[in-house]
Amino acid sequence: MAEPLRLRAKSASPGIASGPAFLAERSGAGRAPQTAGGYGALEKAIDISIGELERLAEGADAESRDIIDFQIEVLRDPSIAEATGARMEEDQNVVFAWVATLDAYIAELETADEEQMRARAVDILDIKNRVLDALSGTPTADFPPGSVFVGKDIEPSRFLAHDWSKGGGIALFSGSIAGHVAMLARAKSVPMVVGTGRFSAVDGDPVRVDGDAGAVFLKAGGMLIPSPVPARTPPADRQTESGELRTADGVPILISININDPAEIGALDPATAGVGLMRSEFSVTSIADVANEERQLAIYRRVLEQADDRPVSIRMLDIGADKPLPGLEDLPAVASGLRGIRLLLAWPEIARVQARALLRAAVFGRLSVMLPMVTLPDEIDRMRELFREEAEKLGRRGLLHRMPPIGMMVEVPAAALMLDTFGSASFFSFGTNDLTQYLAASARDDIDADAATAAPAVLRLIAQAVKLAAGKPVSICGDMAGDPGYLPGLLAAGLRHFSVAPARRPAIRSAIIGLNADGTRAAGE
Repeated sequence: MAEPLRLRAKSASPGIASGPAFLAERSGAGRAPQTAGGYGALEKAIDISIGELERLAEGADAESRDIIDFQIEVLRDPSIAEATGARMEEDQNVVFAWVATLDAYIAELETADEEQMRARAVDILDIKNRVLDALSGTPTADFPPGSVFVGKDIEPSRFLAHDWSKGGGIALFSGSIAGHVAMLARAKSVPMVVGTGRFSAVDGDPVRVDGDAGAVFLKAGGMLIPSPVPARTPPADRQTESGELRTADGVPILISININDPAEIGALDPATAGVGLMRSEFSVTSIADVANEERQLAIYRRVLEQADDRPVSIRMLDIGADKPLPGLEDLPAVASGLRGIRLLLAWPEIARVQARALLRAAVFGRLSVMLPMVTLPDEIDRMRELFREEAEKLGRRGLLHRMPPIGMMVEVPAAALMLDTFGSASFFSFGTNDLTQYLAASARDDIDADAATAAPAVLRLIAQAVKLAAGKPVSICGDMAGDPGYLPGLLAAGLRHFSVAPARRPAIRSAIIGLNADGTRAAGE
């Protein structure tokens, strides 16, 4: 029988604990939608957070009370309110004004010379996310008693809210022996180690924490995840490793799936190439979620890990217009009708949070990022620069990240006609719903009625655009891809990668097998 893997670590609290792993970054599901509102809503969320912390402090020992008092003091600090208010006066939404204020505080602590000051950063991150949870109506999540908490760090209030009487321990990828949680763990005799480096595990895996020797033991087959190397775009033919089928005349075709929710990743079976489109806007329910980097990271990580090394294309938030999001109504960009990448660039605070979450998630799988509603090449360049800036910030903070390939949806006719000018896009994916709407001058509610009559024009435009793509990876993820009636025209246009709703996959596979690569029917069909 294979021996368990032993990882070296620093002892933060003595003792030995064994139990099922709880991966902290997987949390974040099941939240209730709620409008974030204005400054009054933020004040209410802060009051709720202070009340929660005060309840945690009831009956707590002196050390625990000191930590909670510090967090309450920060929440009541008038300079925090003033900095948030100043950002609001610059037309920042109240939620993003709060996030920017606390992030600036966190960044200052993380770059401090003294370890004790650096360790305080997690205390501020704790209250930042607690207030965001209050804004979105989501209680701070606990984890199963007896578990071994596995993550980058653990917040003091989360430690204090957990019942350690049934055992369990803590294994942190980074962390500090001088941090508040380490001090609490020693006071409550909870075995804890820090500085393990990121290692592979899934929820429920047996883990043993040895706080005496400074080690973590994983089940056989576990592994330490190495630091990421600079990312490079995978070669286009790598995607043929799975999910490949062939036309009647032997041309390989890829079938991927579209998902709207992380739970739908279960439809990704071995016959599927990957996730051709994840609509990230359906995974958030309020502006507080949009501002919560950790919550978004948990969602993307779950999808990437369950994809099991198959490519996943996550589209950045396509919000605005017919996709309202509670709490965004007061943004000038939304009021003016902006949508997709135009809204993200007009309100970069939204894009920066998501960019950081995507950069951090990219180390867990084969991520590509897709930009929505792109019209001009400059929009790609500006978003790439935003990703570079956020990657530099993550690097300075010592957070693992990787730059993913960045491509674009082709759903604006002006972009489709000029696709050869989008040199900085790593790949293209046709979104035929919006392409049909704008090409046929249809109202959103009338797309179905106009789709059939507009189809010849859409197919011609796609065929021209595929030629303009000049060999870059091209796919289609709109509704046309899931309709067998359009397959002949799409194959004739040169498309070889189709991403469809999971329920449409069997019909599309059956139809492709009976067609030649030029769209004609195979002999005998």
